[in-house]
Amino acid sequence: MTGLVIVRGAGDLATGTIVRLANCGLHVAVTECARPSAIRRRAALSEAVYDGTAEVEGVVCRRMDSEADLTDAWQAGQVPLFVDEAGDSIRALRPAVVVDAILAKRNLGTRRDMTPITVALGPGFAAGRDVDAVIETMRGHNLGRIFYRGAALPNTGVPGNIGGYTGERVIHAPADGALTCVQDAAGQAVGIGSVVEAGQVIARVGGTPVYATLTGVLRGLIRPGYPVTEGLKIADIDPRLEQQNNCDTISDKARCIAGGVLEAILHLAREREVMLF
Repeated sequence: MTGLVIVRGAGDLATGTIVRLANCGLHVAVTECARPSAIRRRAALSEAVYDGTAEVEGVVCRRMDSEADLTDAWQAGQVPLFVDEAGDSIRALRPAVVVDAILAKRNLGTRRDMTPITVALGPGFAAGRDVDAVIETMRGHNLGRIFYRGAALPNTGVPGNIGGYTGERVIHAPADGALTCVQDAAGQAVGIGSVVEAGQVIARVGGTPVYATLTGVLRGLIRPGYPVTEGLKIADIDPRLEQQNNCDTISDKARCIAGGVLEAILHLAREREVMLF
């Protein structure tokens, strides 16, 4: 389909790219897995898989049951989403661009020859071999940088430094089981946007309590009822209390990455005479 951009993945970082491309007037469609595990759910369009629609910064994403409904979504000013982990819709729709924003730290099936332009986010891809361009996703001087040859920095397993904290910001499941929400000492539900204290119980997995690792804003918490496995990332705390009002907006990191994706697409489209509009 002329000018179609398919973004694989709709987590919070991918959402920054989806919103940027949609706001620039590109025809964007999204593919997601059947059970997304986004932590920053209020800033992730992947929630449309569960709720039918999701909205981030004025961009609405709607889950579609058929590829034939693409035009209906665009005419309504919405971004269509398909549950399509294998990428079958890419072969069916023949887009101009594929952006792999799954951020699995490895390639789950995106190939350079599947579409005229291919872009991937983060480690697990080599530009010039697996895809046409790779965008750096690690915080630091090169965040958002485009590589047309080579790869992004390898995954370190250590979150970027925010407010002097790195690994402490991320909380992993202490056991297997479904996540359930809890109330704080004042009887208020603990959820995304809550200010929590170090050592406070912020959720439960099965019968096992999940404790806050530091004092700050609970920026992300996996969807209640999600069947987590021990060690899975389930929560994210931001030590900067002033960020409490930003839990439902695109992060600075996601915006920077989105800029790299847009530049790469436009650069390659001009170079290869690919029609996008």
